[in-house]
Amino acid sequence: MKKFLSFLLIAMLVLTLAGCGQKAPAPAANAPKEEPKAQTIRIAHTLAPESHYHKGLEKFASILEQKSGGKLKAQIFHSAQLGSERDAIEGVSMGTLEATLVSTAPLANFSKKFMVFDLPFIIQDRAVAFAAMDGEMGKGMLASLEAKGIKGLGFWENGFRMLTNSKKAINTPADIAGLKIRLMENPVHVETFKVLGAQPVPMPFGELFTSLQQKTVDGQENPLVIIYTSKFYEVQKHLALTGHFYAPAAFLVSKSFYDKLSPELQKALSEAEQEARKWEREYCINLEKDLVAKLKEKGMEVTTPDKKALQEATKSVYEKFKAEIGEDVINALLKK
Repeated sequence: MKKFLSFLLIAMLVLTLAGCGQKAPAPAANAPKEEPKAQTIRIAHTLAPESHYHKGLEKFASILEQKSGGKLKAQIFHSAQLGSERDAIEGVSMGTLEATLVSTAPLANFSKKFMVFDLPFIIQDRAVAFAAMDGEMGKGMLASLEAKGIKGLGFWENGFRMLTNSKKAINTPADIAGLKIRLMENPVHVETFKVLGAQPVPMPFGELFTSLQQKTVDGQENPLVIIYTSKFYEVQKHLALTGHFYAPAAFLVSKSFYDKLSPELQKALSEAEQEARKWEREYCINLEKDLVAKLKEKGMEVTTPDKKALQEATKSVYEKFKAEIGEDVINALLKK
């Protein structure tokens, strides 16, 4: 009996060890393959969800998903949900944020070349601006950001900046003197309004509406599309069609993120940006056509100041920043 039990135990042990060495059953031939997880590109901007930025980025997200075969998806954060434009640029630079769409003014803190867009009245023709930004000049400017960890894909449309305030109508340069005007944190903008006799108040966009409402500042300057979609007409009475600065926007991607993408996905990203850029520019131009009438309907009083007088009053700004920006970059935008 003892011999039989010993034999039985040995047999069970052999079977157990044999079972441990068995391979897992092969998957069924028709089993569905697991799809690779899509990568999400978080894109931050500071404007409202009704803005041209947001509409353009929604278009970009749709094109990107299609071109990448669902491997890349965009998640858009509006209204400064992830911080100011400066915060977004720094996040992209450090690789903690994948992408952002920002006005070019804050980029002067990262590359002096971007100050060229901020020179007063340097651009008065969109066609000239688009040709320069999409050409060698624009490519060189965007390439200058790579040392900061930023991959610039292209320039989008923002529009010509106009001046609003709650105190008085603006018809001449002298009318601007004494007004507290909110500006972006940009040295050329600040110098321009100092020359005009205003009191510049640099401030993040996210704080602007409340500051206008509380009369912390008298006025601000932005393209018509931002004045309208941000509802500044609720806290500003006077609109002056100055067109003093042209305001493009830059689509920026974290270089560390971009470099990790396959060539196929880099191509999809670049092509989606190009198509969305063209769509957004056309959207802005078409939207702008009716905005003066719409702002008048909202109660704003509109004036058209003498641009030549404003140009003459701000000539000294060019001389002050010419060396920093570079005459070649300035001439690329001045040529007709």
